[in-house]
Amino acid sequence: MKAVRLSRFGGPDVLDVVQVPKPTPADGQILVRVQAAGINFFEALMRRDEYAVTPDLPLMLGVEIAGVVEAAGRRAKIAPGTRVAIPLFAFGSSGGYAEYVSVDAAAAVPMPDSVSPEVAVALLVQGLTALHAVRRYPLNGKTVLVTAAAGGVGSLLVQLAKREGAARIIATASTSEKLSLARSLGADIALNYRDHRWSDAVLEATGAGGVDLAYDFVGGTVASGCLKALKPGGILMFGALGRLAFTHQELEDMASKNQTISGFALLPLLAPDSLRADLTRLFELASTGALTVIIGGTYSLDEVADAHRKIESRSATGKIVLIP
Repeated sequence: MKAVRLSRFGGPDVLDVVQVPKPTPADGQILVRVQAAGINFFEALMRRDEYAVTPDLPLMLGVEIAGVVEAAGRRAKIAPGTRVAIPLFAFGSSGGYAEYVSVDAAAAVPMPDSVSPEVAVALLVQGLTALHAVRRYPLNGKTVLVTAAAGGVGSLLVQLAKREGAARIIATASTSEKLSLARSLGADIALNYRDHRWSDAVLEATGAGGVDLAYDFVGGTVASGCLKALKPGGILMFGALGRLAFTHQELEDMASKNQTISGFALLPLLAPDSLRADLTRLFELASTGALTVIIGGTYSLDEVADAHRKIESRSATGKIVLIP
């Protein structure tokens, strides 16, 4: 079978599409024929050795899949033919950029017939991130800022924040098309963060008061702009691992304004029972049309380098997906 292996750090061309043996499910495992595998920006950072943690090589990439159970090992209580989504990252596993994956049956979450594999895979890393982010602080009546609001996490954050009662949502993105998409998903104001005055525009839009809460999973100078856009006492939820870029002066100003930087990392928030319930809830919202999931492009395994170039270009909207 085909799979994608990372043997050295570098640009997209270091991704090797290789032939490896088709796995056989052990006791308690299932063999899944992968119909969709998610690509995440942090995987591009790992490929370049720019992530917060340097991975051991060689590495079979891919931490989220959706597909169909092809075979089951002894004591695996999932029948062949069952449609499932697998958050491999939640169980310390990878290798999703492949035609088949063998995994513990306990990691599988049933995928409703009304949810496509592409949509399901978009709700694993990104959906769970957005869901846990909006749960951290009460949003009812608050003014909220969402960065990269047309991306995989941001597009879901805009919608979930609206569902949680946010009174006003200010979105940032990098193109007019992305800004239009953010508005269509529920943003009240959309601003281009390529304009160096975007944080001033946030203050102007809030009558110089600033936002109550900012969500930033981008980091760098965008995070600095978020701090500037916060009201006194406001909260910046920061989840851009490896891309922290606050200056000493910014941190001093934050302290003087009683502002808070609240770190966000998804993995420590996940527990097996709640993980299944959360994904079931996200699938339900998507299947009923209460949550719009944007698929920004699909690529074959042989096109994995192009898929990584797309996600690194910052031109994509929503989720980039591999279709083995």
